[in-house]
Amino acid sequence: MYPDLSYLLHELIGTEQDNWLSIFKTFGFFLLLAFIVAARLLKSEMKRRESIGQLTPTKTTVVPGDTVTWQDYLFNGIFGFIVGYKLPYGLANFSVWKESPASVFLSTEGWWWSGILVAAAFVAYYYRIGQRQQTAEPKEVEVYPSERIGPITMRAAIGGILGAKFFAILEYLPRFFEDPLGVLLSGDGLAIYGGLIGGALAVGLYLRKHKIAIMPVVDAVAPALIVAYGVGRMGCQLSGDGDWGIVAKPQPDWWFLPDWMWSSTFPHNVLQRGVPIPDCELEYCTQLAEAVYPTSIYETLMAFTIGAILWGLRKRITHLPGMLFAVYLFLNGVERFFIEFIRVNDRYNILGAELSQAQIIAVGFMLGGIALGWWSRRQVPAT
Repeated sequence: MYPDLSYLLHELIGTEQDNWLSIFKTFGFFLLLAFIVAARLLKSEMKRRESIGQLTPTKTTVVPGDTVTWQDYLFNGIFGFIVGYKLPYGLANFSVWKESPASVFLSTEGWWWSGILVAAAFVAYYYRIGQRQQTAEPKEVEVYPSERIGPITMRAAIGGILGAKFFAILEYLPRFFEDPLGVLLSGDGLAIYGGLIGGALAVGLYLRKHKIAIMPVVDAVAPALIVAYGVGRMGCQLSGDGDWGIVAKPQPDWWFLPDWMWSSTFPHNVLQRGVPIPDCELEYCTQLAEAVYPTSIYETLMAFTIGAILWGLRKRITHLPGMLFAVYLFLNGVERFFIEFIRVNDRYNILGAELSQAQIIAVGFMLGGIALGWWSRRQVPAT
C-alpha cells in the first residue's frame, strides 16, 4: 500500500520512502482528484444542457467595487489567519507533520504573529481589487450555470465532508461519546452516503438561491458523482484506509484475475493496523494478519461501469427530467447494498434482516430511484 506519496513515487520511480513527500497523504490526494474530475465532468455536461436550452443564464448587475464585499474581507481574513497560524508551525514541526498532518493542523497550536501578518496580506489584496474596480461603470451581465462550477463544487465539498462526518458519528455513537472532540477533529470516519446527502443539501440551497433549474443539474451531476466515487475508492485501496472487506475465503480454481484482486493483507496500510512486517524499518510497517477482500477495487470497477452507463444514456434520455439521476440512485443503491455483504461494518436488525447503515440507506436510494423514475415518466405527455 501507499500511505503517502513518498511510497507511491518509490514504487513508480524509485525515490526514497518517508521523505518530505510524506506530508501528502495518498487518500487526500485522490479525494482532491475526485473533486477535480467531478467538476470537469459536471461542467462539460452542464454546457451541453445549456446548448439545448435546458439550463439558462440569469442576469445580474455588476457594480464596481461591490464585487468585494465585507463577507469577502471576513472570509479571506479568517482563511489567511488560519494559513499563517498553522503553516509556519507545521513547517517548524515537520517530522510530526509527516507522520500525522491531522495532529498538526487540527490542533490549537500555531504562531499568532504569522497568522496576523498573512490575514492582513489577504485583506489588503482584496482591498486593492475593490479599489481598482471603482473606476469602472455598472453593467448587467448574464451568468450561465456552468460558470458557477467553482462555488457549486466548493459547497458540495464542504457539505459532503460535514454530512459524511455526521453520519459516521451516528454509526459509531459510543466512540463519539467516549471522545467527542477527538472524533470530530479526526480525519477518518467518513460515511460516503452522508457525504452525498450533505453535499446534495448544500448544492440544492445554492441552486435555489440563484434560481437555477434543479432537475437538469442533478441529471448533469449523476455521471460526475459516480466517476468521482470510483476515483475516491482508488485512494481508499492504494492507501489502505481500512475500507476493506471481511476475511477472504480460499481463492477458487476458476479465478482468472490477479491474486491481489481476490484478497490482500494491505501491507504498509495508512492505519498501521495489523501485525508487524518482518525486517521493516519504515514509518508504516504493519499488515493484516489475515487476507481480506479488497472491496475498494470492486467498488472502483463498479463505479466506473455505472459511470459509463450513465454517460452513454445521458443524451438518449435528456427529454426526461430527473431520469438520469433516477438511474444513478438505483444503480448506486444496488452496488452498495451487495458490496456491504463482504465489508466490515456494524449491523442492525431490521425486520429480521441484519443490515448495515449503508445497506439501509442503499435501499432508500433504490426506492428513491424508482420513485423519481416514475415521476420523470409522468412529466412527459403521452403521444
